[in-house]
Amino acid sequence: MDKTPQNHIEWQTLQQAYDKYEFGSLVIKLLAVVLTVAGIAATMQLCWLLAIVAILWLQDGIWKTFQSRFEVRLLQIERQLADNTQTTPAFNSDWQQQRPGAVGLVKAYIANSLKPTVMYPYVVLMVLIGLSYVFSA
Repeated sequence: MDKTPQNHIEWQTLQQAYDKYEFGSLVIKLLAVVLTVAGIAATMQLCWLLAIVAILWLQDGIWKTFQSRFEVRLLQIERQLADNTQTTPAFNSDWQQQRPGAVGLVKAYIANSLKPTVMYPYVVLMVLIGLSYVFSA
């Protein structure tokens, strides 16, 4: 029988999921770059191109909000490991106890979208889109 403490197993599983969400966020950013370049090259209408980037920006914020659930639990487990305490897995039950309503979720999505590491590529892309239309006119 495996003697690995439950906290270690849960931490390892959640850390892998956390890393996958980080990769997913990078894919969303890359998609935004590719679609922006393609849209500029195809002289897509300004409003449509900005809307696509804005939608991907918000989707990235939603993705990072999901990822933050993992971070909260990972930090709890790390504290427990440092204190040498043992608990049972509680990822979903902890989330259910703290889950905000619809307005709270939307606020969290927007707050995560406005974090510098999330907003950086999208703001730059929107500026580039604007400049491309100013100089192509």
